[in-house]
Amino acid sequence: MYEAEKKAIHFGAGNVGRGFIGPLLSNSGYHVVFSDVDNGIIHELNERNSYDVHILDKKEHSEPITHISGVNSQTDDVVDELADPRVDIVTTAVGPRILEKIAPTIAKGLSARRKANGGRINIIACENMVGQTAHLSRCVSEHLSPEDRAWVDENVGFANCSVDRIVPPSESGDRLDVGVEGFYEWVVDESMLKKEVRVNGMKLTKDLEGYIERKLFSLNCGHAICAYIGYIKGYKTIDEAIKDPSIHDVVQGALKEGGHALIKKHHFDPAEHDEYTKKIIHRFENPRLKDEVSRVGRQPLRKLGKEDRLLGPANMAKGYRLPIDNLTRGIAAAFLYDVQDDDQSVELQEKIRGMGIGKAVQDVIGWEEGSPEHTQVLKAHQELQEVSR
Repeated sequence: MYEAEKKAIHFGAGNVGRGFIGPLLSNSGYHVVFSDVDNGIIHELNERNSYDVHILDKKEHSEPITHISGVNSQTDDVVDELADPRVDIVTTAVGPRILEKIAPTIAKGLSARRKANGGRINIIACENMVGQTAHLSRCVSEHLSPEDRAWVDENVGFANCSVDRIVPPSESGDRLDVGVEGFYEWVVDESMLKKEVRVNGMKLTKDLEGYIERKLFSLNCGHAICAYIGYIKGYKTIDEAIKDPSIHDVVQGALKEGGHALIKKHHFDPAEHDEYTKKIIHRFENPRLKDEVSRVGRQPLRKLGKEDRLLGPANMAKGYRLPIDNLTRGIAAAFLYDVQDDDQSVELQEKIRGMGIGKAVQDVIGWEEGSPEHTQVLKAHQELQEVSR
């Protein structure tokens, strides 16, 4: 193994970990220890010590990622790594629902680090979730003794962040290689860090909320709407769906509606934000990503959360008394996402069959039956149903 002066632990050796966060850490001089439950991936990482990231832009190229290894996250190996004083940053890309499952292991590792005098460390959860690292911090705290908790409060930085890079499922025959778009953005709340961090490609800010909401209410919002209406119209990939003028117009309209609210709240420069949303549409159009609507649309109940990518911008715009016609159309489309191998989709469709669409909409998103916005969703739902028949 390459004996780097500094090490990073990354929980989640999936496509996002190997294609986004891991490479940035490796290219910044870290030896990256991937922690995952998949023994096959861990074995490959340890056997080969390298893999390729394929940049899927007009001029496709590959970047070798080296100085890596792997440990199983269900063993004490990762606890030993967390206690290593050479480790000064821990990151995750496991999915929001898995954070609470890795929290006991992180707590055990931090306890071992305190006893080993391992020093200060920063933890950054790189998930598509508002306040993801703060949530992880709360989960970890539940598994700490009072003595460990006091040490963690003083020595462990739990920093929220905003992450943005489209990483579709890999079509490579190689188990470790991964394809990604060229664009990426990783913005971290520097006010919560306990020690200095130097990672190439990481942007530090003291005003993270604006970045998080801009990304979640723009990229993730448009992505989801494109996926849900694309599914209704029978498209397989995002680039196919966005070429449909009717879908393009709704996605663009939703980004404008959410954008007007974001500009009001965060005082973004209107021209710069307009360029930002145009770039998002351009990213959706990339045929090399082959990004399937079923991947982007999965877990519709989570994506219909009150602070998530669809309700978040709609409620913000509503608060400023701005129009939300396209956003409500995107919300309605999510209620028509019917995929049998998606547990949340199955649950949502059962709810609609049991309660009727009107009560289901009220139950899921909290908009009262008979309210103007609830009526808008029902009208759009009926229109989209006609398209799907």
